[in-house]
Amino acid sequence: MINVSFEYQALAPILIMLGAGVLSVLLEAFIPRGARRLLQLLLVFGSLILAFVYVVVNSEVALAGAKELFGGQNKGLRQIVAEGSVAIDGPGLFMQGTLLIIAFIAALLIAEKNVDPQGDGFAARASTLPGSEDERAFTAQGVLQTEIWPLFLFSVGGMLLFPVSNDFLTMFVALEVFSLPLYLLAGMARRRRLLSQEAALKYFVLGAFSSAFFLFGSALIYAVTGVLDFGTVAAALSNTGQDGMVLAGMGLIAVGLLFKIGAVPFHQWTPDVYQGSPTSVTAFMGAATKVAAYGALLRVFYVAFGGLRWDWQPMMWVVALLTMIFGSLLAVTQTDIKRMLAFSSVAHAGFIMLGLIAASPAGLSSTLFYLFAYGFTTLGAFAIVSLVRDASGEATHLSAWAGLGRTSPWLASTFALFLLALAGIPLTSGFTGKFAIFTAAVESGATALVLVAVVSSAIAAFFYSRVIVLMFFTNPPENAPSVVVPSLFTTVAIGITAAFTVLLGVVPQPVLDLCANAGVFLR
Repeated sequence: MINVSFEYQALAPILIMLGAGVLSVLLEAFIPRGARRLLQLLLVFGSLILAFVYVVVNSEVALAGAKELFGGQNKGLRQIVAEGSVAIDGPGLFMQGTLLIIAFIAALLIAEKNVDPQGDGFAARASTLPGSEDERAFTAQGVLQTEIWPLFLFSVGGMLLFPVSNDFLTMFVALEVFSLPLYLLAGMARRRRLLSQEAALKYFVLGAFSSAFFLFGSALIYAVTGVLDFGTVAAALSNTGQDGMVLAGMGLIAVGLLFKIGAVPFHQWTPDVYQGSPTSVTAFMGAATKVAAYGALLRVFYVAFGGLRWDWQPMMWVVALLTMIFGSLLAVTQTDIKRMLAFSSVAHAGFIMLGLIAASPAGLSSTLFYLFAYGFTTLGAFAIVSLVRDASGEATHLSAWAGLGRTSPWLASTFALFLLALAGIPLTSGFTGKFAIFTAAVESGATALVLVAVVSSAIAAFFYSRVIVLMFFTNPPENAPSVVVPSLFTTVAIGITAAFTVLLGVVPQPVLDLCANAGVFLR
């Protein structure tokens, strides 16, 4: 008889989100349409809060155990559960907490009623939308379709599992669990159906290829080592050396993970998907996917392939260089605000890779801080984008943003704050994140790479400042777009993200200390 242990408390955040996803499906199936929205919102926010509480509880339990084990010195939060397939440690718990906070703010944006700024214009056009008469009437009220919530919950559950996966098979399952709902979420923009469906199809096809690369690479590693869990793989590879199949497997796994973070040359999906997806979904995707994917990337290359550092670092150097340079240069040429932010996210993926290349505790902790800060800034920026609209919907062309600082000074000022943070201007979270990660890279000997990052940051500052100049120093056009008055949900979301953007730039030390204490992987 096989005795299988299953630590429910350690896995509670993941189980809560996946269980909430199942319950959300049942609500969609059996609850009348008019009552679904309220019940779905209660389920979504309740499950996110409960899952976050369990993350905090798990952190305290793991921290107490680590201090007791190491004589009062915190050497990292560590616990392997689910028969060795999940590692609950400091970085994993920190990323789970970050993901849940990001998901909570993104849920506020997704829950927003999309009321047309032109009065009843949206209600009139709703009669031309596909679907039943009941669906068209529901859409005319400005309420987003509730079937988005099961997909959202399943995606969050997969993201929580992804950075704490301790073997390649579990990581692949987590990859698919959070990716498949994202493909569908990208195609749910009702007012720009063709563009949204095109984005979803591109994301799905390219995502399927990246998953295949990851799975094939995992198979090659298994063929050499005969195991899949990261700790045993690391021990086996220390004896194998530079085997050609090992290097091939490592490269294929890297391709699958680099696709998710949008690194060059695996970034082709990013601008189209960011532009075509509903803006609230883009905000969630841009912030949460980065955290989950980087969590998995760091765990694989710090734990499983930590002994092959000198083999994978040159590859990551090249990818980081291309990502920073191409992301910054291509962002300069964009005329659509969402595509500009998409290429900006590509450039930031390159900056964050400096922490991976550092391969040190400082590199890991600075990466955790950067992901935390970047998530809030991204959510806030896209929240602002969703509020600027014309008669056809969201006004994303840069020309429509001319003079916004004169017509809506508070909105433009908040957006300028997020752009300055993305540019890394002092007294914002972006500056603290870049300073920390650049310092870690210099200490590891990657000074040349940091110099390229500084030049790329200067290029990025140009296109961020271009938008600020456009908003405040250009006269608004005659047919200037309207600005939607945000509901309580969006107001709270923008307020939280703006506050964190400032606080992490002015008083970052508490979060930096938290990242430093959490910055040890369980091996």
